Amino acid sequence: MYNTNTPTSYFFPPEAATMTTEQSVVSALTYNGTPTAAGGFDGEYLMRYMVLNEPEKKILSLICVLTGPVTFLENILVLVVIGTTDNLRKRPTYLFIGSLAAADVLASSFFPIIFLDFHLFKRSDSPEIYLFKLGGVTMAFTGSVGSLLLTSMDRYLCIYQAPRYKSLMTCRRALFGIVALWITTVVISFLPIFGWRCWSASLCSLLFPYVAPLYIGCWVGLMLIVLFLIVGAYALILWKAHQHEAAMEAPTAGRSTMGRHARMRVDIHLAQTLGLILMILVLCWVPSLSIMLIDVSRKLTINEQRAFAFCGTLCLVNSAVNPLLYALRCRKLRRALVNLLRRVCGVCCRGKPVCVCLQNKDGDVKKYAETVSESLDKQNPG
Repeated sequence: MYNTNTPTSYFFPPEAATMTTEQSVVSALTYNGTPTAAGGFDGEYLMRYMVLNEPEKKILSLICVLTGPVTFLENILVLVVIGTTDNLRKRPTYLFIGSLAAADVLASSFFPIIFLDFHLFKRSDSPEIYLFKLGGVTMAFTGSVGSLLLTSMDRYLCIYQAPRYKSLMTCRRALFGIVALWITTVVISFLPIFGWRCWSASLCSLLFPYVAPLYIGCWVGLMLIVLFLIVGAYALILWKAHQHEAAMEAPTAGRSTMGRHARMRVDIHLAQTLGLILMILVLCWVPSLSIMLIDVSRKLTINEQRAFAFCGTLCLVNSAVNPLLYALRCRKLRRALVNLLRRVCGVCCRGKPVCVCLQNKDGDVKKYAETVSESLDKQNPG
């Protein structure tokens, strides 16, 4: 049984013993002289996250204002091209690229607006509204990285299970994978608003208000696993390309020197493409994830908080680069884009200006493979 003689001062300030019930509650919520909300967050709580100085605000505002609209338009264009082209909608590869573009559209819509609203205009929302906004940003970036994983797994199956690829990766299975990805992404992203959050300022992350460090640690761990799988898939594809290159170098009767040089160009292009993909992925994501891991392990300094604001914009840059790496470098998607532009603008293309240039680019693609699957398909001798 509880001791009914426990002094009132154990739970409330000493003055509360002579106060009414209402006065005692008010005193408890203003203990130590700082007004606090019922959740234990004082009026200055959000200010500890608004650490950017004026020059930093200007630089980050410029990055967001330039990168956000460009990213949005790029990815909307990819979605429109895939959505209006029948043969692209029926191929799993382009469904995964469409999922990636949709995630990056969300990222370019949510991140710049919420980031600038918080750091530049110093908006102080309630915990529920802030966590809802943060959930939107988390959903966009998680969906983007998850779609990159689906794309890399699709390319891996295309190379290592080439004879069975069409039976293994059907449109129905691709759609099921995309739906499963987004359901999982939504659930993970909005866990804080459903209760997995901190309830005391001293227990919260110094990167995200109202967010528990354990949640950040779990999310970072998940992202690192996904990134590791992506890097592993592309590393195996590169290894497969290296094996093909070694086979091509072996002397074989009837093999022309021109054919060997053509395959060597394909190998070099493939290595450059995959190297660029992995380099951009690592450069854009590792800095942010590293600082988030530090936040889980110890208290961050103000300089580390400022650095994270800049690192966060790199994730938006990754969303801007994704359409260039995964979509617009693809010959079939570029052709579909040209056809769409012809239909929309009514350009006949018989008189040479822009169209000849586009046709020449497509002609060059016939000599140099543009995508991972096209590169390795050309490497297969049979």
